Amino acid sequence: MVQRVCIIGAGKWGTALAAIVCRAGRETTLIARDAAQAEAINAVHENARHLPGVPLDPRLRATADPAAAGAGEAVLIATPAQAVRATAATLAPVLAPGTPVVLCAKGVEQGTGQLLHEVLAEALPQAVAAALSGPTFAAEVVRGLPTAVTLACAEAQTANVLAAALATPSFRVYASTDPVGVAVGGAVKNVIAIACGIVDGRDLGENARAALMTRGLAEIARLGAALGAAPQTFLGLAGVGDLSLSCTSPSSRNYALGRALGQGQSLDQATEGGRVLAEGVFTAPAVLARAARAGIEMPICAAVDGVLNRGADIDATIRVLLARPAKAEHAEVEEAPALTRHRRLG
Repeated sequence: MVQRVCIIGAGKWGTALAAIVCRAGRETTLIARDAAQAEAINAVHENARHLPGVPLDPRLRATADPAAAGAGEAVLIATPAQAVRATAATLAPVLAPGTPVVLCAKGVEQGTGQLLHEVLAEALPQAVAAALSGPTFAAEVVRGLPTAVTLACAEAQTANVLAAALATPSFRVYASTDPVGVAVGGAVKNVIAIACGIVDGRDLGENARAALMTRGLAEIARLGAALGAAPQTFLGLAGVGDLSLSCTSPSSRNYALGRALGQGQSLDQATEGGRVLAEGVFTAPAVLARAARAGIEMPICAAVDGVLNRGADIDATIRVLLARPAKAEHAEVEEAPALTRHRRLG
């Protein structure tokens, strides 16, 4: 059983995870970016910067020393997705071979188009990669409201051990052996959430949003199949569960960003000059690059990327999507099992 857990990243999500790990009865260390934040957390047992007013367990220890992760029997990386490679590099000198490292961000690395477990394999090859995903708002998790997530690792025993170590009565953890599917679902849903926000910002109706979510799930499953994911993953918490939460709630930063764009704000205005992080902004071009290499078409993601990064007009983009030729609804689903088998055998 894992008893000592380190969480890297003292933002909202990292702090919420640290609170969960404490409740699970584990010795918990939260590694913050700067010493002042760590000292404040230790002094008042609160992360006033990111979760003001939420008391933290006095047993939780915060530090700004990344070397502290070397004492962990498991490490959770809760930094933004684009910082995973740099974070992994800081762990390389201190982490014991075979230590499980759980990726808790959702995204695709810009420039390489790599999923985060692929980034980890390059930057921290001595680690055993795992991924945590599902419908999770940090503010609800840290308050102890009921939440369910998927924890995936290619090694089934590791997945089960980690799931047992992190579970609490209000934080239900389901083990999986499909880190590819979990990574794809968590990353692409952020892009689909931006699209749904745009639809709502344009007052196009709930029918349109439901259709967009469904076709967005088809894009997720299509890319997942090409990369070797298990199709059933996308019907679970890391697929339709996470997608449904992110595409419908104003608490979702990606949905909120899309809604602001749909109402006429610029990207700079919607992100408050870059101060508001919405992972889908970075993921959209990166996932398209990866899809192109796999020969996969993702029209909704392409439309979002056009609006975010290529100056595309929103109304014209919507007209183009609506004008796409109709085809059999489940064509991708019928092709996916054979494609997945081909990828796994090859």
